Amino acid sequence: MKTLIRPALSLFILLTIITGLIYPLAVTGIGQALFPAQAAGSLIQRDGKVIGSRLIGQNFTDPKYFWGRPSATGPYPYNAAASSGSNLGPLNPALHDAVAGRVKALREADPGNSAPVPVDLVTTSASGLDPQISPAAAAYQAARVARVRGLKLDAVQTLVAQHTEDRQWGVFGEPRVKVLELNLALDGLQPKP
Repeated sequence: MKTLIRPALSLFILLTIITGLIYPLAVTGIGQALFPAQAAGSLIQRDGKVIGSRLIGQNFTDPKYFWGRPSATGPYPYNAAASSGSNLGPLNPALHDAVAGRVKALREADPGNSAPVPVDLVTTSASGLDPQISPAAAAYQAARVARVRGLKLDAVQTLVAQHTEDRQWGVFGEPRVKVLELNLALDGLQPKP
């Protein structure tokens, strides 16, 4: 029995050191050396203060800002510690009610807009943390943002285009608009004369 316990215990300790200490430290060190911003959370700073991350959405509800995709995390929106989808199926009345409430909020914020509401403005994602919206969702909101801020619509549309990412490597995913960075850029624009 002793002949089996000693090698097993030695192997357990060795693998614990390798996989529990050496490997995580090596991967962390390499990540921080090659990708320092990403390893630090892709944080966005303004005036020396962290105001968000490029990877996690934020809850914008003021009509002067572009609104992101709704978050299913609770009890606080965009809570990375509670990342998950809503798990509501397409026949669930709670999903229908939630979507109807979001459509109503969008219509109330922009009563003159009769365009169809893009689906990503009223449904949550699998993570509940999406920092981007579709170009269609940004286009739907552009007139409201321009009107509330006193900006020309073409200036807002130009800003949206500047903050739109194409498909990754031109192939993967869909074009998307970075909401937090777009809203920060909007804060830097001056109203039309």
